[in-house]
Amino acid sequence: MLAYDDHIGVRDCMRRLFSFALALMTVTVAGRVLAQPSDYPARLVTIIAPSAPGGLYSLFARILGARLEQRFGRTFVVENRPGAASVLGAQLVARAAPDGYTLMIASGATMAVNVTLHKTLPYDPVADFVPVALIARIPEVLVVNAALPVGSLADLTAYAKGRTLTFASAGPGTAQHLEGEMLRQALGLDLLHVPYKGALPALNDVVGGHVDMMFTPIPNALSLIEARKVRAIGLGTRMPVEALPEVPALADVGVPGFEAAGWFMLVAPAATPQPIVARLHAELRAILAEPAMRQDFIRQGLIPVATPSPEELKAFVRDEIAYWRATLNRIGLAGIE
Repeated sequence: MLAYDDHIGVRDCMRRLFSFALALMTVTVAGRVLAQPSDYPARLVTIIAPSAPGGLYSLFARILGARLEQRFGRTFVVENRPGAASVLGAQLVARAAPDGYTLMIASGATMAVNVTLHKTLPYDPVADFVPVALIARIPEVLVVNAALPVGSLADLTAYAKGRTLTFASAGPGTAQHLEGEMLRQALGLDLLHVPYKGALPALNDVVGGHVDMMFTPIPNALSLIEARKVRAIGLGTRMPVEALPEVPALADVGVPGFEAAGWFMLVAPAATPQPIVARLHAELRAILAEPAMRQDFIRQGLIPVATPSPEELKAFVRDEIAYWRATLNRIGLAGIE
């Protein structure tokens, strides 16, 4: 048996060993944290696309992931996490480790619209994320079924008198839904919303004549417009769109002030180290400025941008939240989700 003094000696020895181990762990962890930004990325990076495969979230995730792989020499993988108009994916990333190894493609819906659209939101776009880079502006175009006797917004307004017209969307609360409601209120039209589980199924039913019209991102509709399977009536933004030079802005042909261009950005969890954010921002700014990248965006009907800094993007997100809060309250869609 151990004597009392022996017990004290053992306890003292164990306490010293524990303190040494704790100190060693602290130094090791601190060393990793300090070394992480300069070593970044040291392993695989995941880019979350908070939607089903095939949409613009996935498109941008694949494009940027491939280019970042080339520049960093590390693997960037795309992981689709669809659900609730990007809410589920955003919630996942908001709770991810802020180490630069989980990133997300976010839209205006993710970062601005959802704040007012939802009664409760399981993430805070301002507090839970740091913007890394603005990727592109996404103009939407109002298209109608080709068999409709409508060639302009004035024609559409006249044709709608005494009729209920239908408009499709990718689901309640999506950009297509909001823009349809904005048009309905601005022109006093009798429009019936027909939601779908995705933008492409909705557009297919406009082509097939099952629904009269819809707002859609230009990349989705460009080939159909060129093939005359749908007719473009007007753009949702006053920014020039080189892919559709003859299509007027709705704001210029009867809906003053109509502005609903979407946008996408890359974001990271809020506490991601600033050196990692700065490096990703610099790489993406260079990638997005490449002439070939810009021309490819233009060809698809997107609007390239020179991304502001992460700090400027934080202010941009706040402004977008305020804009959509006012808009959704005006058209009666605040808190519908």
